[in-house]
Amino acid sequence: MSELSVNHLLGIKYLKEQDIQLIFETADHFKEVINRSIKKVPSLRDINIANIFFENSTRTKLSFELAEKRLSADVINFSAGQSSVKKGETLIDTVNNILSMKVDMVVMRHPNPGAGIFLSRHVKAAIINAGDGAHEHPTQALLDSFSIREKFGDVAGKNVVIVGDILHSRVALSNIFALKLLGANVKVCGPKTLIPKYIESLGVEVETNLRKALNWCDVANMLRIQNERLDISYFPTTREYTQQYGVNKALLNSLDKEIVIMHPGPINRGVEITSDVADSKQSIILNQVENGVAIRMAVIYLLAAKIK
Repeated sequence: MSELSVNHLLGIKYLKEQDIQLIFETADHFKEVINRSIKKVPSLRDINIANIFFENSTRTKLSFELAEKRLSADVINFSAGQSSVKKGETLIDTVNNILSMKVDMVVMRHPNPGAGIFLSRHVKAAIINAGDGAHEHPTQALLDSFSIREKFGDVAGKNVVIVGDILHSRVALSNIFALKLLGANVKVCGPKTLIPKYIESLGVEVETNLRKALNWCDVANMLRIQNERLDISYFPTTREYTQQYGVNKALLNSLDKEIVIMHPGPINRGVEITSDVADSKQSIILNQVENGVAIRMAVIYLLAAKIK
């Protein structure tokens, strides 16, 4: 397979396994590029990309911008906070105004689930979903699976537990889709109030006991509590959540085997993981950040190849 089966990256659920493998193989090449002394390639010299973020972002926005610049694309950055959206302009009008400046690709983060899908039906540009509400965050799932592949050689057959606020997490949903597609065994772990009712229909198991989950897994992906999305109280106190579902070094050391710790960021140190876990040799959190640039370069490069 030499090209993607899709024209946009709207979510993992629209990809085939071959798409993911192609993205990984392309990312392998770009990982070599970003570790060279000259980190730039002229692959997308004639491509214009707009980064449109309707929600706050640090890592994702920087990672996409760096990926675009490493590929020599021309980049426009748009922040909704300082834009005409505040004056009542619609999403389509905003994007069409940007596209009239001859933009080929749009990277968008939006608080509403499905915003990228809606946009892809109304504008003539390749759309990359950089997170839509509590729906999907496809590039995060791709870089997480890529990091597992890098660590173990393959994702298939690995036991992965996703711990924390599954209910409000776009990272959890995209990770479940990607890991299942690649043949991993997936469990979710957290308070019952933060686990969606439908979750088992996605082929994952629910484990409410953290120690059991950690003893079962090869990889634990620790999610933060999405405080900005909590409209009601889902657990008594943060301290109680940490006692039940926080990972510290003493807990890691008491397990039957050594496991790998991941986190999509931002980390709430002392809540879901302690500093000595985040900074330990079992953690591949900074590898994830580095792999994020390579994966996003791969996605942008492969989608640009499909722009007519």
